[in-house]
Formats: sequence, C-alpha cells, structure tokens
Amino acid sequence: MRMRRHRRPPAQEAELDITAFLNLMIVLVPILLLGMVFSRITVIDVTLPEAALGEPNPEQQILEVIIRDDGMRVDYPSGIQLRAIPRTEEGEQNFAMLSLVLQEVKRQLSEKGIEKRDITLLPEPDVDYQTIVSAMDTVRSFKALVAAEAVDAALFPDISFGAAPEQEASLGEEGVMQ
Repeated sequence: MRMRRHRRPPAQEAELDITAFLNLMIVLVPILLLGMVFSRITVIDVTLPEAALGEPNPEQQILEVIIRDDGMRVDYPSGIQLRAIPRTEEGEQNFAMLSLVLQEVKRQLSEKGIEKRDITLLPEPDVDYQTIVSAMDTVRSFKALVAAEAVDAALFPDISFGAAPEQEASLGEEGVMQ
C-alpha cells in the first residue's frame, strides 16, 4: 500500500498595503513641521547682583532700573536718581523713553572711556511678568540705523536682578520726584 502524499499549495507572500499609513504621513509631517516654527523659546542668562555675591567693589558704579507701578527710574550710580520715567498717557510703562535714557547713558560712558555692559533691574514684587520681560528686552539692545539698515545695537546685555528699594516719594507729571 502506497501512501498518498498531500501536496500543500505553495505559500503565497502576503502583500503589505501601506497606502493608508503613507497618506497619514503625508498629512502629519507638514503639520508637525509647521508647528515647530511657531514654538520658539528664548533664554536670557541673568546673574545675581555683584553685591549679593560678596563684598561689592566700591569703585564699580552700578546702573539700576527701578520698575514700579507708577513708572520707572534710572539710577547711576546706585541710589542716585539719573532720570524718572513716568507712565505714558495710555497708562503703560514708557519703554521708548527708557531706551533713549539708556542710550544716552551708554554714549556718555563711552565718551569717558568706560565700557559698561551690566545693569541691575529692580522690580517691585507686584510688577507683572510681561513688564519685566519688556524691560529686559529694552535694556539689552536698541534698533540702530547702520548703512541704511536697522540692526540691534547692544546696550547693557549683562542683566542682574534685585528687589526694588522702598519708595520714598512718587513720580510727578514731568518725571521729577516730588
């Protein structure tokens, strides 16, 4: 007796249908790439004021910007008011005036041969975050016209933070202490 062998049909290779997956990738990749463009994070290095790190150098004069609810004040050297900057008529901090005052300070220091890069921001505790960020952007650089092109010129890029001193008097209409 002879055994019959059953022949199996040859195995067929299964075809992968990845059309749906490719369609998903064609749509998903551009969406993810576009999303990356709009989410940019900027980091600014800040330091502790020199006085907090140890004994302050008495020869080093500190440039300070005090940020209060009723306006800002530029002190140079520390504690001596150089200019008070009241809020604008719309009730917002006057960052344009702050930039002009700091540009003038930088110019006068350069004429004396002093290369100053550091500044200390002293906001009051209740000053909002956006005001502090705008102040940081203002003190770091300003738009300058060089060869018919607007470029960012450095003002005081080394920023330190501290607490605002107690307020003795309020700012008047002309930006003069009362």
